[in-house]
This record gives sequence, C-alpha cells and structure tokens, in this order.
Amino acid sequence: MEKKEFYRQHLPHFQQSGQAYFVTWCLKDAVPPKALENYTLQLKQLSSEIDIAKSNKAEEKIIAELKIEFSRTRKKYMKAFDDLLHLQAKSTVDLSKDENTRILTDALCFWEGKRIENYAICIMSNHIHWVFRTLEKNEKGEPVYLQDLLQSVKRYSANQINKYENLQGSIWQRESYDTTIRDLLHLHNAINYTIENPVSAGLVKNWWQWAGTKLF
Repeated sequence: MEKKEFYRQHLPHFQQSGQAYFVTWCLKDAVPPKALENYTLQLKQLSSEIDIAKSNKAEEKIIAELKIEFSRTRKKYMKAFDDLLHLQAKSTVDLSKDENTRILTDALCFWEGKRIENYAICIMSNHIHWVFRTLEKNEKGEPVYLQDLLQSVKRYSANQINKYENLQGSIWQRESYDTTIRDLLHLHNAINYTIENPVSAGLVKNWWQWAGTKLF
C-alpha cells in the first residue's frame, strides 16, 4: 500500500511519523461485519464533505463545523464498537489466555525504542487497546508509518497464536480503529481508558490486577 498521511479503507485513517495514537483492534468474529455500517457510511460521507469543502475553498467556519461533526460521529462509532466488544461472550480465540497474552505483549513491545515509544496496552479476551507514539525515523533512518507497524504486529501475533491454538488463517478484523492523539489531555484520557478497560468490564477491581494491562 502506498504510504500517505491520509488513506481510507472502510474508515478514514491519518498517519504521520512522530505522531501519538490510540489504536483498537479485535478478533474477526468479535463484532458482526455490518453491525457498525451506518456509522461507517456517515464517516465516509462527512470525510467526503470535508474534502469537497476544502477543494472549493469554503469558509473556515463551515470546514470547522464539518470536522466537529466528524469527531462526534467517530466518538459514537467507538462507543458502539466498544459496547459490542464487551457484549460478545465467546470468540474462537481467547486473547486473555496466558500464552496469547504473552505473544501479544511481545509483539506490542517488539519495536520499543526502535520505531515506537509505548505508553499503555490492554489485551482483553477479544480485542486490544494500544497507546503509543511513532518515532520520526526507524533504525534504518526511514519514516515510521502506522500502517506498517500494525501490519507487522498483526501478522506476527496471528502466526504465533495460530500455532499455539492449532488454527489457520486470519484471526483479526482487517481494519483497526485508530485515533490521532491531539494533546496531553487527550493522551492522558486515552491511557486511562486503556488501563481501566478491564475494570470497566467488571473483570477486576484495579487495573494492575489484569495480566494483559501494561503501563509504561
């Protein structure tokens, strides 16, 4: 895939070297494929309207209002997405099993100091929350892109989990939900949301009691 600061699959994605992100992705059977179709269509429509407004050199007020509506819709999408994840009682693979958690933790930490700076991770039974910053350049002096990192982590972890679980094929949903961190407050909220996820799900009383949670 060509490396661009903006690219679109079902959802729009933004990436830039040296940027902090809050990323969530899940098992392929964790959320029904068309469960969030309405929100996806709304986001595509708003993204197109923003592009058109910019190309037509519309007033900054109009563009700003469209961006606010886009942000609101993304938040609604994420809330619905998270609710569905917690409602799913059983998936083909349990990521919270000790060995699967170890595999994923190793994968999420592999590029630490080389391509990323980790802030927080949480491995739930059917999904993952990850907060980190990409470095400007990797160990080869090349720009670090979010899509490359996700591809690397997903491919490695899927291969290792498949070996352990005696499975074959893809285990992840093709697309991840990623949010660009805007400022320190946003970063704080993303980290807090991530580590408190098992507490919110009623699995533990304190975040540090959940084996899949790590704060850096």
